[in-house]
Amino acid sequence: MPRSIWITGDDLTIEQVADVVFNYTPVKLHPSARTRMKQAQALVERMAREERAVYGINTGFGKLSDARIDRQQIEELQLNLVRSHASGVGAPLTEAEVRGMMLCRANVLAKGYSGARPSIVTRLLEFLNRKIHPIIPSQGSVGASGDLAPLAHLALALIGEGEAYFNQARMTGESALRKNRLKPLQLGPKEGISLLNGTQGMLSLGTLALLSAETLVDTADVAASLSLDALKGTPTAFDDRIQQLRSFPGQARSAANVRRLIAGSQIRLSHLDCSKVQDAYSLRCVPQVHGAVRDTLAFARKTFEIELNAATDNPLVFVKDEEVLSGGNFHGQPLALVLDFMAIALTERLTLNTETYRRF
Repeated sequence: MPRSIWITGDDLTIEQVADVVFNYTPVKLHPSARTRMKQAQALVERMAREERAVYGINTGFGKLSDARIDRQQIEELQLNLVRSHASGVGAPLTEAEVRGMMLCRANVLAKGYSGARPSIVTRLLEFLNRKIHPIIPSQGSVGASGDLAPLAHLALALIGEGEAYFNQARMTGESALRKNRLKPLQLGPKEGISLLNGTQGMLSLGTLALLSAETLVDTADVAASLSLDALKGTPTAFDDRIQQLRSFPGQARSAANVRRLIAGSQIRLSHLDCSKVQDAYSLRCVPQVHGAVRDTLAFARKTFEIELNAATDNPLVFVKDEEVLSGGNFHGQPLALVLDFMAIALTERLTLNTETYRRF
């Protein structure tokens, strides 16, 4: 049997995301997470029956947050919330991006601060394990209020609406469920908003972009090493003593990569006694430029690792204190700034490589 990844809401890693997204590693809900979710759900159910207004449980949303909703209409409200926010446009996200979204959202709910039933997470994991991929338009996230539209399209398929891919065929969400002998989910109190509130769209895209960028920066070191060798350059600028005087870890790593890649080069041995004093800027500054990109990606990795295991719902359910608190953890600003930073860094790297290639 293939190994499985257990999600708890607290310790999902970027490498595990890659395993599930690309290698289709099975995913299961950890018993400890199931217990926490049940406790939070019980508190939500109790508050749904109370007279006092609790946002997201027995009230409207946005400007209607002060409007009290009758208990008999709470499920209908959650369903309509999902339907009304499924308003994205544009080409669908890729299978990998959708799988990343489903895994990240399942992990958020598994933390036990959303008040959703374990069956909601179980259904998301069934979609992953059975390779059912909701069709999610790529445009529509507002960022400031999280990925409401993309996550709404994801949620539609769980309740038997919207569309999905299964066995490489596009079909209705209802058909995808029927072919897998699954019944549409009936949303309970707060479960609609729990599926919608968060940053899992941008987090999925950012995490996958990071994985590609980390491979790309390694490839850039290989390209720089080939360029250095072909142009009969000197490895002096990559000496570790130079890197240590600046102390940036990315710079030291790129320099070490180049030293390793050109070690024992016969081309290098052919011009040991040449009169060249130093190489061109575009070769000499490879550690500094590639290293800065590496440090940017390291910052992005740290940010994404935090967000992978963060509670980004609103409101949040605190079982121990028997309170439901409204806040803004759904806001995408921490990710948005990092994603812009990554874009700047990757563009800078490509600029250096262009200068190097023009020397041929």
